[in-house]
Order: sequence, then structure tokens, then C-alpha cells
Amino acid sequence: MPIVDITNKAEYERYQRFIRTSPYATTTQDTGWSEVKSNWIPLYVYLEEAGEIIAAMSVLMVNAVGEQKLAYCCKGPVCDPTDVALVDRLMKEAEAAARDYGAFVLRIDPETPFDEELHKQYAELGYVLRNRNVSSKDTTQPRFNMVLDLKGKTEQELLDGFHHKTRYNIRLSERKGVTTRYSQESSDLELFHQLYVVMSNRHGISYRPYPYFARMLEAYRDYTRIYIAEHEGDTIAAAVAISYGDKTWYIYGASGNEKRNLMAPHLLQWEMIKWALEQGKNRYDFGGVFKLDASDGLYKFKEGFCHPDRYTEYIGEIDRVFDEEAYQKFVNQ
Repeated sequence: MPIVDITNKAEYERYQRFIRTSPYATTTQDTGWSEVKSNWIPLYVYLEEAGEIIAAMSVLMVNAVGEQKLAYCCKGPVCDPTDVALVDRLMKEAEAAARDYGAFVLRIDPETPFDEELHKQYAELGYVLRNRNVSSKDTTQPRFNMVLDLKGKTEQELLDGFHHKTRYNIRLSERKGVTTRYSQESSDLELFHQLYVVMSNRHGISYRPYPYFARMLEAYRDYTRIYIAEHEGDTIAAAVAISYGDKTWYIYGASGNEKRNLMAPHLLQWEMIKWALEQGKNRYDFGGVFKLDASDGLYKFKEGFCHPDRYTEYIGEIDRVFDEEAYQKFVNQ
């Protein structure tokens, strides 16, 4: 049966091994993501040939339209997303179980670049795709991601590729005496969260509670570093990065209200990029942006490191709709 019985230790561990060693591994397809998103129901599905798993998808489900559920395979599935026939087989294996849980849609959003032909192939199989046909703010995850290509690059080559202002800010931070360190300690996670709350309040945006990050650290302890920037005894910036699969993912960053002129977040990014290089990762993922506009501070900060490639546009959401009425309520709410 291609649905993992999570009470069967051997079966669960076999699934984990595939998820973690596949060339298509992503952080949010690991079973640990269900521990982070603890209010979602997990469903693990796979295909096998000759006794070996060849494709998998870790689906999380949550009530989204009344009691009806969104079944979401975040940044998955774990197989070649351009092999449309294989993905379709996998989706069909998951469909019955997702329906049993009351799902109105099964959604994937693989990290693969937008391609007109790929869009067409999925659409011809009856999938609903949400990418260039909707607003950039109308998808669950941003389609535009700032991703730095590390393959075959040295530290100096990467540094030389940054925008000149980004290089200046990194060096300024070093000259002014900002130091960095990293750990996996809860005490440093607490320092990060304190700055994260300060920063969120400064920008007038909501923030996740500390237990969310504590669960993340516990689930991904072997893959996670908390980076701290300090100056003359003050903690002035912090960031959390997860190295998993072929990339290092800058997942959250924060800075205090004081000493912002020291450009500590730039130095932290550089230290995390060097960590990715040390591990032989192919990509450093700064995460997404919803608009490609230099007037947006988040975009401008990330673009300075990804200059001149700027951004990667992903294929977006690929939905298998089970209940059209509930689906329309969901996408139009």
C-alpha cells in the first residue's frame, strides 16, 4: 500500500530515508515539517518499482473551507516535477486518502522554473495551475524566489558577483567590529525571537510565536544553525538557516532597532552563504518576494546578493480539484 503507516517504524524510516537522500529533497517535504506545522494532519504517499521507492509526497491537511480540507504538498513532490506522467501517478495514489480526510483540493508547488510547455502538459491532464494567471500575492508561496547559484563558485567569485553596495555593507560591518557566531542552542533561538518580535513591530507585521521556532529547531536540529551578530556586547541581528538537500535556506532574519547602521544582516547573510559553500550546496535560497520592485526593502536587500540574476520564477501551484464549489470559495476568499 503506497500510504505510509506512521505507526510502523520500519515503514516510516524507509520513507524518511528516501525523502532525505533524493536529489529532489526539500525541507518542507521532510516528515519533520509536520512537527513544525503541528495543527496539520500528515499524509505520506509514495510509488515504488522493484521494491524501491521512486517518488514520494508529504502532504499536510488543514480545515480551509468549513470542515473541508486543503491538502498541501509544500515544495513537493519528491521526484522530477517535469516528469508529468510520474507526478500524475503519484497524485492519483494520494487522491483517495485525501478525499477520505475531506480534502477539496490536492495542491503541489514544486521548485521548478516556470515553463509554458510544462504548464500546458499539466493543464491537459486536468490540473488547475495558478501562476501568471493570478496576482503575485494570490498564491500560497511566492512564485518569485531569490536564489543564489553556488555551483562551481568560490567565495571570491560569489562576493565579486554581489551588487557593489552589498559588498560595501558586508565590509563595513566587518570594519566596524561586528562579529558573528552560530549555534543550535535554545538560548540563541530565544535571542533571535526577541529581535524578530522587535523587527516585526517596527514594520507593523505579524510574527510567529516562539514555540513555532522551538519545534523547527527540534525537528531540524541536525540541519539548522542560528546565526547571531554582536557588537560591543550587544546582540544586534540574528537569522535562522536550514541546510537540507541541495540548498541552504535562509528561513528567517531579524534585527534590533539599535545600531542598524552597522549593516549586520548583510554580514550574517555572507556567513550563511559561506556555510552553504562549505557543505557543497548548489543553491542558497533567500526565500520569496511577492513583487519585483526596488522600492520594496525586502526585494532590494535580497536582490543585492542575487545580482544580476535577480530572481527565479517558479511554476506556481498545481491543483487537483475534488470539489469545485469549495475550491472557488478558497481561492477567492
